Amino acid sequence: MDWQVRKDGGRLIGQPRGRVDETTWEKFSNDLIAAVREAAAAGLPLTVDLTGLDYMSSRGLRALTMAKREAGDAVAITLAGPNERMREILAISRYDKLFEIVDDVGL
Repeated sequence: MDWQVRKDGGRLIGQPRGRVDETTWEKFSNDLIAAVREAAAAGLPLTVDLTGLDYMSSRGLRALTMAKREAGDAVAITLAGPNERMREILAISRYDKLFEIVDDVGL
């Protein structure tokens, strides 16, 4: 799992690539929390670009929960561009109620 962060259009964009599973979830969690903190310090919303993510286990979902708690009301987190599998995982776990989910990063 790889992670990149960039600023674009008045927001911070974090982009994981690969899989978030039992072996990579801790890196994903650490990178995501760091992005939330960076967004908070800059006063920017955070978009997590899921277009490069093939799969996310329940531990990845836990990392999203921890990021949401870290963000509180200070940072709006949007999940962008999930593939069909990811969209189903997010819907089944009701994360589509916790996060705004958009079809692509362009918003």
